[in-house]
Amino acid sequence: MLKRISVLALMAAATLAAPGAFADSWKAKHYPPGQSRAAEYDYARVIGVTPIIRRVRVERPVREYWEETRYENDSRNDSATVARTLLGGIIGGVIGHQIGDGDGKRIATAAGAIIGSAVGRRAAERDRYDEPPREYTVERSAVRYETTYEERVEGYDVEYRYNGRTYHTRMPYDPGERIRIRVDIRPSYDR
Repeated sequence: MLKRISVLALMAAATLAAPGAFADSWKAKHYPPGQSRAAEYDYARVIGVTPIIRRVRVERPVREYWEETRYENDSRNDSATVARTLLGGIIGGVIGHQIGDGDGKRIATAAGAIIGSAVGRRAAERDRYDEPPREYTVERSAVRYETTYEERVEGYDVEYRYNGRTYHTRMPYDPGERIRIRVDIRPSYDR
């Protein structure tokens, strides 16, 4: 019985080991010459890292605030100018109506109204400019763009050594003291 168990164990071990042994011969038959069978990874020593720096123009919005002094005449003066112009026109029309007869009376009334309006308007404007304008302060703001230049790292030129040979590559980050590399071993058919 012990002999039967030993034989079964030996057959099971041979069955489990067989696929690994046959895998290499299968790869040799199915991979064309020069094509990699399986890549392996190793580490190489980094001997130099140089950052790749690009100068970039940056515009930032800056809001500025300031105070402005403004001057304004009283708005009541504008309505006073209109009222005085109308009143002058009415008074001038009444005085002109007192002069002449018939068509001359109408012409004198119209001329009196026009002259009275002009006199009333001039009197209102003269009074308006005699008053000092009202002064007030307004807070203003505006956005201007401030241009600066920044240096940005876009990547790294990396120099590394593996098996006594020096290689170069470009990477998006600094790899540190060592770099992981892919080692691809292929047979050479050169003689």
